[in-house]
Amino acid sequence: MAQQPFPIDRLSLAAGDPLYQEGSRARSVFSIVGGVVKLEKISPSGGRRIVRLHRSGDAIGLEALLGLDYEHTATALRPMSVCRIPSVAIDELGQRSSRLVKQLMARWHQAVHQADLCLTLLSTGSARARVARLLLYLGGAGRGSVCDGLTREDMASLLSITVETASRVVAEFRRRGVITAMGSNRFLLATGALREIAEN
Repeated sequence: MAQQPFPIDRLSLAAGDPLYQEGSRARSVFSIVGGVVKLEKISPSGGRRIVRLHRSGDAIGLEALLGLDYEHTATALRPMSVCRIPSVAIDELGQRSSRLVKQLMARWHQAVHQADLCLTLLSTGSARARVARLLLYLGGAGRGSVCDGLTREDMASLLSITVETASRVVAEFRRRGVITAMGSNRFLLATGALREIAEN
């Protein structure tokens, strides 16, 4: 019996493009192939708060597996590529493959771990330490890492600091040579120096 092809769409998004909206019916899970997405939630006062960032290899929209609405608005932070996998296809395959179910559970666990990471690393410590941790997270740990796509407003929302504080810390990092501007919201990172700041 021939296997049916797995109905996966590959989507490309520009920076600022929405992937899905909070409160809309969750019909697909998304696997991030490249780029970064921010997940935002509407606060009781009506403002938006970034609650998590996800990178290549992460899966988002997992609430689709439970037939729920999307809990966040997902927006591309920089140009990105994702695979869209309909939840009905996952349900069908899950009935035939225990391996797929285990992989999905691992993805769900990774998403929970990501939420814990945001809470522990990005919402504690001084503003300088939080900004340093965020830049390291987005840029990676290698020498000559580049971080791009994050506005001061996004930084402030994610780190629970004011836009003015985010701007002041970024300006200080630039003066000290901890980051080097390479264009609008794009920085070359001195990862060793950032790690020292992140650990204090």
